Amino acid sequence: MTTPATTQSPVTTRPLPSLPSVYRSRASVELKEFFRQRESVVFTLMLPVLLLVVFGAVLNFDLGNGVTFTQYFMAGIIAAGILGASMQNMAISIATERSDGTLKSLAGTPMPKSAYFVGKVVQVLAVTVAIIVVLLLIGVVFYGIDLPSGAEWLTFAWVAGLGAAACTLLGIALSSLAKNGRSASATVTPFALLLQFISGVFFQFSEIPTWMQTVAALFPLKWMAQGLRSVFLPDVMAASEPAGSWELGRIALVLGAWCVAGLLLCVATFRWQDSAH
Repeated sequence: MTTPATTQSPVTTRPLPSLPSVYRSRASVELKEFFRQRESVVFTLMLPVLLLVVFGAVLNFDLGNGVTFTQYFMAGIIAAGILGASMQNMAISIATERSDGTLKSLAGTPMPKSAYFVGKVVQVLAVTVAIIVVLLLIGVVFYGIDLPSGAEWLTFAWVAGLGAAACTLLGIALSSLAKNGRSASATVTPFALLLQFISGVFFQFSEIPTWMQTVAALFPLKWMAQGLRSVFLPDVMAASEPAGSWELGRIALVLGAWCVAGLLLCVATFRWQDSAH
């Protein structure tokens, strides 16, 4: 009796996805997760809009030189919106993902660890652009805000870009301060709110006590708001700044230094699982 010969089908191996496709996939996941969380969308996207509407309706008085408070406030609220989309968002979301085990699970997958950070950066970029577009639309349509023109848009782009990068890295580093996801918001939100009060977001920076100006100058928000004021306000308003000028060169140096310092802090403090484990 003969045994029939068995044939084995050839084993096919599926090619591994390319790095760009992994990055795109992770970025898509990050964006979907952000917009599914109602609290994040409301706090990050809608809060700057509500503040602009309230302050624009109540405090739209003339500051002199043909500048209204809303025109002055636009630079500060955009800077605050970038801070929320980057520093606050990163610090809270990463701390939460660390405490609930998401980071540990991702670290155990074949996904390159760099894809996680690329996804976060894309999320920050998308949310930041959305905030800026919405604020500018409301400012122009309802409050007659004068938009930057010509080369001022280039200044706007590099100030917002450097500021977002510095604040994103700072947020990643701050995520390690929270003991767990539940305490992340309580740790980061008061700090961010304090920075906004002393950095010329809600008030003219020149009217803030000198010692507060000194403290504010230690962090990126003050410099980002000052750089954005340079594109929304006439040059005559530069005289009201502490140095009597916009100091764009110094702004670039400070924000660049914060990017380097933030990166070093991230490398030194970031961990993929909760310290309790």
